[in-house]
Amino acid sequence: MPDVKALYDEDFLAWSQEQAAALRGEARGGSNQKLDWENLAEEIESSGISQKATLRSRMRRITHHLLKLEFSSATEPRRGWLEIIDDARSEIEDLLAMSPSLRTEVTHALGLALRQGSRKAIRDLEKYGEIDPDLASRVRATTYTVEQIVGDWFPPSRQS
Repeated sequence: MPDVKALYDEDFLAWSQEQAAALRGEARGGSNQKLDWENLAEEIESSGISQKATLRSRMRRITHHLLKLEFSSATEPRRGWLEIIDDARSEIEDLLAMSPSLRTEVTHALGLALRQGSRKAIRDLEKYGEIDPDLASRVRATTYTVEQIVGDWFPPSRQS
């Protein structure tokens, strides 16, 4: 087992899971400390869980804007969409540096990010009259790989 203090610095998610399990073990062991073991464990565990939620949110944001880049005919907001994607990718990079064990979550979150991102992109395209049923189907059917979402890839311009 890695040093607990080192694990905190190297992989916060793994640390939070380990510490929550240790607290629950102490509670089961009948410690004489007057601590709210279960709620302490849940609070520590929730810190790691919030990292997963942040990761999913950033992946959804990236997917949403990649789809708009690919399917929107609008020219003016494109620079902003590129910046949003770059910012979200940087935030994911930071999260993965703090918690390398989150890398497995990236793959698990991909399908959800694609579904939610496509719904948001379709709503945005509808708002500006840029979509018809055929295009909506194409947006829903579009998939991206993990590498495309978290890497430096951008889609080609809108397909006609």
